[in-house]
Amino acid sequence: MSRALHTSALTSLPLLARGKVRDNYAVGDDRILMVASDRISAFDVIMGEAIPGKGVLLTQMALFWFGKLGHICPNHLTGEAPESVVTPDEVDQVHGRSMLVKRLKPIPVEAVVRGYLAGSGWQEYQQSQSVCGVPLPKGLKNASQLPEPIFTPAAKAAVGEHDENITYQQVVDIVGSALADKIRTVSIALYETARDVAAAKGIIIADTKFEFGLDANGNLVLMDEVLTPDSSRYWPADSYQEGINPPSYDKQFLRDWLETAQVQGKPWSKSPPAPHLPQEVIAQTAAKYQEAWERLKD
Repeated sequence: MSRALHTSALTSLPLLARGKVRDNYAVGDDRILMVASDRISAFDVIMGEAIPGKGVLLTQMALFWFGKLGHICPNHLTGEAPESVVTPDEVDQVHGRSMLVKRLKPIPVEAVVRGYLAGSGWQEYQQSQSVCGVPLPKGLKNASQLPEPIFTPAAKAAVGEHDENITYQQVVDIVGSALADKIRTVSIALYETARDVAAAKGIIIADTKFEFGLDANGNLVLMDEVLTPDSSRYWPADSYQEGINPPSYDKQFLRDWLETAQVQGKPWSKSPPAPHLPQEVIAQTAAKYQEAWERLKD
């Protein structure tokens, strides 16, 4: 496994922002270099230790999916090599883990699509028999497959804060009815295509979130990452069982460990600073990401 990159440190380009995983650099005024670090967050807290190889895996998975979905919606890739915009001594920081993309006007809505009832959706269903204002049939269980995929958007939050589930009407209020309808239609089409590709590889994509921007001509463009275990709930189909939380190809192993972790002799409060991650937890988390990618690419 290659040495982990917790935080990139490019000096040849201006830093625009650091997210939970990605460091974004300006390339002129029309492009962005997105570097996927090996950072990992849980409960909206970035861990002090990195997961070796995670950024490369996320980037390769995103590129895989962009290639599968281009017929549904254009994406932000420029097709140019990320290595071409940094100095020779910085190539190691970007190789295999970066995308050189078009600069867009981001739409401030997380386009979440759910094909199964899980996570916050399951919690909301138990209270209201609906998710984000979408009514659902009676009698569904945790991890139940929904009759059809539903669009359950969220408002983007600042780094370190939770995204907030919102209704479709709130999306209309934010972006207008025509664009809201297009985002919903395109998001469900993207999910359904990806769901079928993954199913053929023995993977269930329970839910996912997409991010979109507008180009200079007002066209809707798929951006950021897409359909990675960081933005999607991946379940192995062979161990799926309705009514229980299936094991997942993501950071659930890390979350489960953090639930029992202690900081200075007390249960972790789920706020910074994060507990120190043992090597075993780092290795197990890395293995989950690797397994998802190995299944998908075969």
